[in-house]
Amino acid sequence: MELYILRHVEAGQRSSQPRDGIRPLTSAGKAEILQIAKALKVIGLKFDLVVTSPLKRAYDTAMIVSDIFNIGNRLQVWKELSPEGQRTDIYRKISLLKEEYAVLIVGHQPLLGDMVNDMIHKAKSSPCNLLLKKGGVVRLRLLSKNNIPRGELRWLLSPRILKNISKKNLK
Repeated sequence: MELYILRHVEAGQRSSQPRDGIRPLTSAGKAEILQIAKALKVIGLKFDLVVTSPLKRAYDTAMIVSDIFNIGNRLQVWKELSPEGQRTDIYRKISLLKEEYAVLIVGHQPLLGDMVNDMIHKAKSSPCNLLLKKGGVVRLRLLSKNNIPRGELRWLLSPRILKNISKKNLK
C-alpha cells in the first residue's frame, strides 16, 4: 500500500472561533493547498481513497485535494484522525484497506508525525520526531499492516517544494 500523509494548511486563529474544530482555512491556506494539490498531480500521484479528520480545516484541505484529483465519493471522514484520536484505532482502519490502494490521509500534528515515526521505526528508543509542516506531504510504502503498520519512508516534501513544482508547471 502507498500511504500519503498530508497535514492541513493554514487555518484561522484559535481565538477567532469558539470551538477549535470549526476553524476554517484562511484565504492563503486555500490558495496554498490548491497549489500543493496541483503539484501532487503534476508529479503523477493518484489516490484511490482520501481519508480526513472531521475538523473543518482538515476536511476542507481534503476536499480541495479531492476536487483536483476528481476523487468523488472516495473521501471518508475518520473521527480517529481528530487531534485526540488514538493511533491504534487509525492503524486498525488502515489494516482493513486494500493492499493495492494509494491512500491520502489528511490530519493534524503531532498525530501525523507520531504515526510516521511508528511506521518507519521498529524500536521506540530511536524515534525521529518528525515535524510535518502545514501542507507538507509524506509518502510511505507500507510493507505490513499488522498492529502497527510498518513501512519505508519514500519521501517527504515541504510545502515550499510543492509550491515551486506547481509554479514551474504553470509557466
